[in-house]
Amino acid sequence: MELVVSPAHLRLRNRIERITGVDLFPGDDVRSAFAAGLLAGDPTAEAFVAETFHGEMGGAAARELLDEALRVGIDNVPDAPESMRALFAEFETVPDWVDPDLVEQGAAVWRRWGYNLGAVGNAGTMDTYTEASLAVPLSLAGGYAGSSALNRYLETSRWWLEVCRPGAVLTPGSTARAISLRVRVMHVSVRARVFAHPEWDAERYGLPISQSEMMLTLLGGSVGPAFGLTALGFLTSPSEVRAVLHFNRYLGHLVGCRVDEMYPDTYADGLRLLYYFDATRKHDSGGLGSELAESFVPAFAPHPGMRGPGRLRALFHLHLQAGYTRLFMLPWNRRAHRLPSGLPGVAMLIGRAPFIAVIEVARRVLPGVDRWWQTGSMRRWRRWHAWHSGSRVEAFDATAPLRR
Repeated sequence: MELVVSPAHLRLRNRIERITGVDLFPGDDVRSAFAAGLLAGDPTAEAFVAETFHGEMGGAAARELLDEALRVGIDNVPDAPESMRALFAEFETVPDWVDPDLVEQGAAVWRRWGYNLGAVGNAGTMDTYTEASLAVPLSLAGGYAGSSALNRYLETSRWWLEVCRPGAVLTPGSTARAISLRVRVMHVSVRARVFAHPEWDAERYGLPISQSEMMLTLLGGSVGPAFGLTALGFLTSPSEVRAVLHFNRYLGHLVGCRVDEMYPDTYADGLRLLYYFDATRKHDSGGLGSELAESFVPAFAPHPGMRGPGRLRALFHLHLQAGYTRLFMLPWNRRAHRLPSGLPGVAMLIGRAPFIAVIEVARRVLPGVDRWWQTGSMRRWRRWHAWHSGSRVEAFDATAPLRR
């Protein structure tokens, strides 16, 4: 697809390059790969979903078959079709480029970021709702629209919590890996149905949930928070950013994102890709983008029947999430939507930043502080997730119908 760079971004890029010699854009090969990736999907998983979930077997039976294979292993499912065996073979193969130590170091970064990772990541996601290619699938699938917005966020948070457990993503049969494959299948199922929907314009948008768009979510879990959370006291070193990039690259492999030719190896390359995405925005989502953006933060508001500590807790998270959107959405994008002011949340986030910075410095000289910091961050994140989720079980459902 042809991507058009905005004149303002191009002028800034040229000015910075002239003064400093630094190019804000990625190289020509990466830009070409990014454009091509907007048309690329996940052929292996697509073949499986077409044969099973969208074929004669049907969604319910296909889901049972997938659950059985994840529970007992594909080799113990004699009725598994070849497309399913191919999917599991690809999923279970650890690529040659994977460095287990780097994967674990990257997971440790996520454990230190904890709840903040999800909050800043979601604010960044809301900032992308300017794009119809991202907003249309989310609107049609419905997970992040209306009253269900918080439920889908909790579902995604469950995946985040599982994949950053020590050793989880490289342990065969782990919950983290099982959820990752379900997410991959769910994405493929949604992609096929959105692509066939009359609201999808393939000429304008490319492919729903494309390789390039999935890569943006990987950057939203690595260089994005590494850069943004610095203002809130989190001091992530360049070597830690390289580790979390490597961790996210492997997560991408698990969920069907193959972007080797454009995936960044360094902090700077990741920021260049984010700048290039911003430079090529179309700002064409219209009301769909507003619906998605305006659904999320209000979903944290106390329920009508809430009283006492539960109500105060909900209000705290409502203001905190609003504060993240005020800090991490681009102001001109944020102004296009009706969102809570976020000022109380900003005050809380800025107020605690010095204390976080002290801990971040201490963890570099005292290993015990680092372990304590990771454990505490994860405990608080899990406690928040359990409080909001209650008895609800995340489904990662590939059979859920589109909302319209």
